[in-house]
Amino acid sequence: MRTWMMAALAAWALLAAAPAAVGQEAGKPLTILVGYPPGGSSDRVARLVADRLKDKLRTSVIVENKTGAGGRIAAQYLRNAHEDVARGTLMLANPAVMVVAPLVYAQPGYDAARDFQPVSLVSSYHFALAVSASSPIHDVAALRKWVKEHPRQFTVGVPATGSLPHFFALMFGQQIGQQPEVVGYRGSAPLTSELIGGILPQAIDTLDTLLPQHQGGKIRILAISADKRDPALPDVPTFRESGIDLSADGWNAFFASSAMPKEQADRLGKEIEAVMREPALQQAIRAVNLEPVVADAAETARRLQAYRQQWEPPVRASGFTATQ
Repeated sequence: MRTWMMAALAAWALLAAAPAAVGQEAGKPLTILVGYPPGGSSDRVARLVADRLKDKLRTSVIVENKTGAGGRIAAQYLRNAHEDVARGTLMLANPAVMVVAPLVYAQPGYDAARDFQPVSLVSSYHFALAVSASSPIHDVAALRKWVKEHPRQFTVGVPATGSLPHFFALMFGQQIGQQPEVVGYRGSAPLTSELIGGILPQAIDTLDTLLPQHQGGKIRILAISADKRDPALPDVPTFRESGIDLSADGWNAFFASSAMPKEQADRLGKEIEAVMREPALQQAIRAVNLEPVVADAAETARRLQAYRQQWEPPVRASGFTATQ
């Protein structure tokens, strides 16, 4: 009897430990790759999730910034990583890396669909159209009138050539019947600086980037790409409320190498989904002007396909190609 009881207890202990072992090899740290510098929205989200995930996995979770090439350096690193490294690594990526780059680069250095598997969406963000606070344009209707009268001056700044704001600007131009001259900057900082100074007539960037400047009275947001108004901007309409049939968002999601066993990736997706349900974490993500998302691997894969179907047509139709 004693032998039977000891065997049963041992089996129960193994079952109890199974979720952690499947989700992440016991005792080994989990590395989260971020393709952007510390302090940005992707990095902040990664660190917020990592802080909670370490308790769920009962191991250390390390955020590693591998920057460069618009996030592609991190993707290339994970794609080429040894199997032992790949099994202990996740990457936080956005549509620029997983949707746009494979369409505009002849050789991005990875195959987004073949080399990676979705694990969990964690946040989403919207886009905003803004002008300088000194601009006489106060709404989208006034902008449409101005564009009709000055079609050759319809210039829209975006944080980077080939970024989602770039293609959203083209979608906006298509909706109003006048394609803009899109000017790509080296990031949001110089873009915002020239918008504030009135050098740039209008800009499109992520809402979380433009919101503080709007709240500080330095720029004026005319419309946002969400389906409903943002609580932080109750007086700013959506594009659809402004008569433009347009809505879109971007996202941050965790991906694993295709070398990671699917059951391990699925388990990690469940663990991330669980921490994303925590009110404190959701509040922390909203505090950086992003929207928390709760989704396991299967739901993430479904949404990723929907995003690709939305963004691929305008990217391909633009004819835009990148060389570096």
